[in-house]
Amino acid sequence: MYDLIIKNGTVILENGEIETDVAVKDGKIAAIGTGMEQAKEVIDAKGLIVSPGMIDAHVHITEPGGGYRDEWEGYETGTRACAKGGVTTFIEMPLNQVPATVDAESLQIKLEAGKGKVWADVASFGGLVPTNLASGIEELSDGGVVAYKCFMATCGDRSIEGDFENVDDYSLYEGMRQIAKTGKVLAIHAENAAITDKLGKIAYQNGETSMEAYVATRPVFTELEPIRKAILFAKETGCRIHICHIACWEGVVEVAKAREEGVDVTCETCTHYLYFDTSELNELGAVAKCSPPIREKENQERMWDQVLAGEINFVTSDHSPCTLDLKDKDNAFEAWGGIVGVQNNVDILFDEGVQKRGMTLVQFAKVIASNPADRFGLHHKGRIAIGKDADFVLIKPNTAYTLAAEDLEYRNKISPYIGRTINAQIERTILRGQTIYTSEAGVVETPSGTFLLNKGSASIKTRPVPEEDTEMKKAQTN
Repeated sequence: MYDLIIKNGTVILENGEIETDVAVKDGKIAAIGTGMEQAKEVIDAKGLIVSPGMIDAHVHITEPGGGYRDEWEGYETGTRACAKGGVTTFIEMPLNQVPATVDAESLQIKLEAGKGKVWADVASFGGLVPTNLASGIEELSDGGVVAYKCFMATCGDRSIEGDFENVDDYSLYEGMRQIAKTGKVLAIHAENAAITDKLGKIAYQNGETSMEAYVATRPVFTELEPIRKAILFAKETGCRIHICHIACWEGVVEVAKAREEGVDVTCETCTHYLYFDTSELNELGAVAKCSPPIREKENQERMWDQVLAGEINFVTSDHSPCTLDLKDKDNAFEAWGGIVGVQNNVDILFDEGVQKRGMTLVQFAKVIASNPADRFGLHHKGRIAIGKDADFVLIKPNTAYTLAAEDLEYRNKISPYIGRTINAQIERTILRGQTIYTSEAGVVETPSGTFLLNKGSASIKTRPVPEEDTEMKKAQTN
């Protein structure tokens, strides 16, 4: 007898979609086909799309907050939002928690902080920072991070001990050299810190306050230059790399060109870059501030072309929440830079991609699940196939609703999508065969998520890191 059978849904398989049944046993997909009747639970999915649950490869949870960010997003609220939004697994960034995840001790602190509090499965990025080159890279790999993350843009607050820090050229090169030996991927926030910081300072001193002015301080070339540098360093070191949250179509072209030259590089964009454009930003205000910034409508349409052409490997939320006071600013340059969105990835992408632009269901499943699973070694996730984890999101197409603040599971009810009408709904989310959300009953009371660890690495020989007498700057954005 099976534990669960999902019947009569349109099931997205790797080679196409078909109306069929899926059976689950012991948290795994046990059979796909018709004629299966015996199960402890049967779900009738008639009229619904049965997709693999989303793997959001770019999420910030701020627990522990270290006494500085205790009121930001925690594991409980963040993963309940995942459940409601059809995200069954996410990969957590090594910031903005305090301490940042940069070595074995800080990784363990984070795992303990989330113990028993997660409604979705959680994998972790480890950080690459200038201060963890002596042993931190190896410790993180041995501890189970699935990949690494670094910032080429300015990040972190130097007044907070243990906060994240961006790389310089040497630490990027040496970190790549070490990460290459683990076989894992380095994800990179690629913006030119020197130029964007200076342009932002000049605009602020000149009395600029608008979101439009903020976008102007982060022009396209400040994305392109560090993407090219990262690719050059990857060629030199053999490090596998991933470019995070590309906001311009020209950056995708650079990644595609490098792939053709044999570089092991992938890229993502974010839901908000595919949904908003600069013409809306002054009205939306700082709730839509992020870096790289949201760009013009023409750029957005070209980004969609690249998604549909398969040049952009997957789409993420870059869920980066904070408290309301840090967004409630009249001056865009003074506001926190991060967009809240993990709860509205699947429904918006289904509506905007499948229903409005003709994306195939197979590609939809690749963009939200299969491709990130492959890139980050989550081989038991990301597909509806026998033997894989029974992670599903059941989507009700062409069913419009308008998002309200009270619909959000976040600790702080902030989102640029509030007030937007979305023409698809998440009907049910299933994690390893267990329902964790239904539209009728909401998120279940008991969490069943777990932390996913990928332990082990090749032996890493470290180089001594010279001390530097450098004045650190406090970042305005992350």
